[in-house]
Amino acid sequence: MNTSTRMALRAQGLHVSLGRRPVLQDVNATFAAGRWTSIVGPNGAGKSSLLKVLAGVLPAAQGQVFWFDQPVQAMHRRARAQQLAWLGQSEAASDDVRVWDVVMLGRLPHQDWLAGPSAQDHAEVMRALHATQSWDWRERRLGALSGGERQRVLLARALAVQAQVLLMDEPLANLDPPYQVDWLQQMRALVAEGKTVVSVLHEIGMALQADELVLMQAGRVVFQGACAQAATHRAVEAVFEHRIAIHAVAQQWVVVPHISSQGAV
Repeated sequence: MNTSTRMALRAQGLHVSLGRRPVLQDVNATFAAGRWTSIVGPNGAGKSSLLKVLAGVLPAAQGQVFWFDQPVQAMHRRARAQQLAWLGQSEAASDDVRVWDVVMLGRLPHQDWLAGPSAQDHAEVMRALHATQSWDWRERRLGALSGGERQRVLLARALAVQAQVLLMDEPLANLDPPYQVDWLQQMRALVAEGKTVVSVLHEIGMALQADELVLMQAGRVVFQGACAQAATHRAVEAVFEHRIAIHAVAQQWVVVPHISSQGAV
């Protein structure tokens, strides 16, 4: 990466415990502005915890997160909500709320106290619903949707914020393959607009479509590099105990099970 690249987010010496169990240990990572970074690793590696600390929703016992060199915790809550959009894993939302109103929640950081939605708020909600192909459900209740449809509505809520940085934890959950492709195109479009995307993904093949990859294991960052580099692929294969292999197929990175000569995966 060019050394002049600005860092939208920077994690420095993060230590986090849940109860007495350490989940992040001396984590250092950088997230370049105007680029998409994926965070991957085995179950329990600390991926979601890192994303929550970056978003400012989980405090660190030690260390600091910086947003363009400004400590995230020092930011006013409203400014942070405007600049850092968050899509959590299995987010709770009332089933009785209309889809339009769920997405409008993404505009709250931009609204004055007790003020109603502006014309721009309505325009951004409309844009987000169309971008996620959720427009036709705008009058339906969230509880009437399937898991995949619900996930697309929650993504629309995050997009409606129009934040500089979008943080997403397992955004592909319950999405069928065609909508995963749509999501991928949305992420590339956001980066083309100059936005910064950070995503936690289990789908390694999709994660490798990003610009950068942060690889975690046992609460630590063990590797960070460009998704197109061979060294990144080898590091991913090693963390997953060489049970997967990464190959180039039709100018895409494809992840396949690695079958040993004895036939065991």
